[in-house]
Amino acid sequence: MAVRRLAPDAVQPKSFAFTPETEAWLVEQVRKYPEGRQASAVIPLLWRVQKDCGNWLPQKAIEAVAERLAMPYIRVFEVATFYTMFNLEPVGKYFVQMCGTTPCQLRGSDTIKKVLERRVGAQSTVTADGLFSWLEVECLGACCNAPMVQINDDYYEDLTEANFEKLLDDLAAGREPKLGSQEGRTSSEPTDNVRTLQDPALYDGSRVGAWKKRFEEEAARKAAESEAAAKAEGEAASAAKEAAVEPKPGKPDSGRATETPVADAPAQRAAAGERPVDPGARVAASEEGTRKTVDADAVAEEEEVAARLAGLPKDASAEDKANAVGERPAGLEAPRGGAADDLKAIIGIGPANEKKLNELGIFHFDQIAGWARPQVRWVGTYLAFPGRIDRENWVEQARALADRDKTS
Repeated sequence: MAVRRLAPDAVQPKSFAFTPETEAWLVEQVRKYPEGRQASAVIPLLWRVQKDCGNWLPQKAIEAVAERLAMPYIRVFEVATFYTMFNLEPVGKYFVQMCGTTPCQLRGSDTIKKVLERRVGAQSTVTADGLFSWLEVECLGACCNAPMVQINDDYYEDLTEANFEKLLDDLAAGREPKLGSQEGRTSSEPTDNVRTLQDPALYDGSRVGAWKKRFEEEAARKAAESEAAAKAEGEAASAAKEAAVEPKPGKPDSGRATETPVADAPAQRAAAGERPVDPGARVAASEEGTRKTVDADAVAEEEEVAARLAGLPKDASAEDKANAVGERPAGLEAPRGGAADDLKAIIGIGPANEKKLNELGIFHFDQIAGWARPQVRWVGTYLAFPGRIDRENWVEQARALADRDKTS
């Protein structure tokens, strides 16, 4: 890094004062920082003052910033001399920073440099009319459009001797030149033989609209299919229930071994008297739920939930989303007997989720144990983690814990 020094005394102004606009802006900037930390505002203040001083920092201006921030002069001089964004000597109205690093040099920056030397003079020279000065700098980050220059705050790219001469002529005449590429390129697209991204719909917004329409149609189709599947499932369940209440013929199972259901769940094992429910059983219940394969019903339910949520406005509240996909579980005004269960005993419920459940009136294991699918969907959506209740098997864990409390 080159040595950076303040401008000679001969060009330094004798005094400096903040403009009224900068004074008001400065007060607002300093307020952003905690008491005793106002020094953190030094860089934005120096930048604003540099703009007010014709794009350079006189010594008096640097000292004024130091006094305003109650900083030693040397600390602010350290900042101003370290960062090359601060100009320590006068520059032209149009300050040209020419990139001279490898990509720009390979693409012809030497030609641009010769134009500047011929029209402006040596580096850091300000033209007699005060319009131009220039400096060769390190990479400005637009290598794909080399060679390029930065003039004040704007980039001008794809430069040639001819178009750079015209650019300087326009600035000198007060005309506003085109920003960016001077060869008509958009961003950094290929200069010729463009073969990709040619569809106008990519740039006029129509493709985005068509995608959204297709998405909405697909969501509506899936919702209709899910509704039809749910209706068919309900009719089948109703028929099975009616068949179950029909009387059986006398002793239909005589002579055959009677099958008994397997007690898989922790609550069933505890009720069968096999062993008391302990933390190990609760962990097993959680792991068993995690291992279950997602079946077709679960997939259909997820698609239905997604379709319903897609139909809501973007600013829908968590409660609106939950109401769209399920049923809010019944809550209590306060815990029974003034003592709530420790819901964190359920794997997957931490302090934050326990607090949210309490706010919904959920204080006890048996409340969670009584949730059916509508309540599971509602709570999962409200807490913004749909599917997690099933994966971690909250309901089964809650049943085991509730049964444990009954027998203890």
